[in-house]
Amino acid sequence: MRLFLLAVAGGALSACGSTRGPIAAGYGYEASSGYQSCVPYARARSGIDLRGDGWQWWEAAAGRYDRGQTPRPGAVLVLQRTSRLRDGHVAVVARVMGPREIRVDHANWASGGLKGRVARDQAVVDVSERNDWSAVRVWYPPANVVGNTVFPAYGFILPYRSWASAE
Repeated sequence: MRLFLLAVAGGALSACGSTRGPIAAGYGYEASSGYQSCVPYARARSGIDLRGDGWQWWEAAAGRYDRGQTPRPGAVLVLQRTSRLRDGHVAVVARVMGPREIRVDHANWASGGLKGRVARDQAVVDVSERNDWSAVRVWYPPANVVGNTVFPAYGFILPYRSWASAE
């Protein structure tokens, strides 16, 4: 028994001193050792050079980038500010699956141990009455479902400058 306890204690001490790699993040999430916010992630991934909280991107893009209600790969989906999303949210469209479903890459969507992680290829579903992407539900990997919450969305910012800003 004494030998067993010494072996367990030795294993625990060696684990404390080891240099382990990045923390595993779980299904759909990248392994990472640092916190990532949605805004700098979307800016770096899309090339859209805007600042401010996620919800502020929609107005900030006016006259600088084309905006619309149709998803395209590389575009940024902008979610409005709500009581649950105080800063809004931005996500980069990775793929268009159909007229009412896309896949996005985004950061800091989950809570708990996945807060601040990058999630790739996550489903977003248009649940708006007019099929205009003004209301969406978002995939939530920890529960392995599209979430129940409907989030209001402004639309999509396209990753190239509008003609208005080029003149």
